[in-house]
Amino acid sequence: MTGPGRKAFPLRLDPALFAALERAATADFRSVNAEVEVLLREALARRGVKLAPAEPARRGRPPKDGE
Repeated sequence: MTGPGRKAFPLRLDPALFAALERAATADFRSVNAEVEVLLREALARRGVKLAPAEPARRGRPPKDGE
């Protein structure tokens, strides 16, 4: 499921590349999706592309109605 402000799109990868991403994600305790996002942000930063900081993941239970 895509949260607010997130863009979902299909991505075709070579199976060997996906396997390498899975290994890297596992080593960093991330999902493959989160690993791809981190790697893209790092690559863009090296190229001098400025991005707004990533929104931290929301954790815990959602607030009850009225809070």
